Amino acid sequence: MLSYILRRILLMIPTLFGIMLITFIVTQFVPGGPVEKMIADMQRSSRGGEVTSGAANIYQGGQGLDAERIREIQVLYGFDRPPVERFLTMMGNYLVFDFGRSYYHHQSVADLVISKLPVSMSLGLWSFLIVYGVCIPLGIKKAVRDGSRFDVFTSTMILIGYAIPGFVLAILLIVLFGGGSFWNIFPLRGLVSDNWADLSLPAKVLDYLWHMVLPITSSAVGSLAVMTLLTKNSFLEEIRKQYVLTARAKGLSENRVLYRHVFRNAIIPIITGFPGSFITAFFTGSLLIETIFSLDGMGLLAYESILNRDYPVVLGTLYFFTIIGLVSRLLSDLSYVAVDPRITFESVER
Repeated sequence: MLSYILRRILLMIPTLFGIMLITFIVTQFVPGGPVEKMIADMQRSSRGGEVTSGAANIYQGGQGLDAERIREIQVLYGFDRPPVERFLTMMGNYLVFDFGRSYYHHQSVADLVISKLPVSMSLGLWSFLIVYGVCIPLGIKKAVRDGSRFDVFTSTMILIGYAIPGFVLAILLIVLFGGGSFWNIFPLRGLVSDNWADLSLPAKVLDYLWHMVLPITSSAVGSLAVMTLLTKNSFLEEIRKQYVLTARAKGLSENRVLYRHVFRNAIIPIITGFPGSFITAFFTGSLLIETIFSLDGMGLLAYESILNRDYPVVLGTLYFFTIIGLVSRLLSDLSYVAVDPRITFESVER
């Protein structure tokens, strides 16, 4: 087991390096980088809003900026050095989690990400808890009552929810419950109200939860179908096995058969994805949901960073989230052994 974990950790290094290298090449050599954008913005302001045609003409004479000024801009963004040197310097800084400063927001990338995390953590964590909390008992109930009216009705409802895109559902909820055309019940902007600091602790909790109802509903409904049907099918597969018939023949109660024997075998495919889903829930972001409900989270930050060629944010967050993703995959694999003693890595270690 220990040697397997060590090999997996060692394999993370070239995987991480390859991902960062490919992304660096793409971001550094596509047209419209931060240098070109800065020059274009300066020319636009000096010409009263006139936009120059193409980044290729930026470096030619007669465009309003001399070579010395362009050189200063290149030095400002570090583009005066060769690409290989820039990449190695960046990776050296990332090893100590120094992600630099944002070109667009003019602050530390780490501080910027930390300031956006509360929104993404709120959406991701609550959606995760709701999905697992609803889908597992619902999937078990559907498996036990397979083919019944309850099974057909719930399958229809969750598949309808799955077919509706999250942003469409968000708009529908706003129209119905956000003061659009029907009821004005839930707030539409931010995580908390403007007077949140003046509220008592219970009132703060209620205010926060009240703001989260519509965004979490919009982001969680689409995930219910996959997890519910996975749970149902996993339990159905186990219920039809021979050991269940044997347990029933011995006179065991249906609940004892279901939760003492079937549950611990059927839950394995669901529970093994728990570590990875739980970790990534803290860092996921949804651009459309955040935009619709005026939530300034990781989804909006990622979109703005790409749009504004804010490479320190793009590459820094990619490095950090790639590590999180690789670690969560390792934890998911190890959870198989934790929940099912029949699975070992001995054959892998030979």
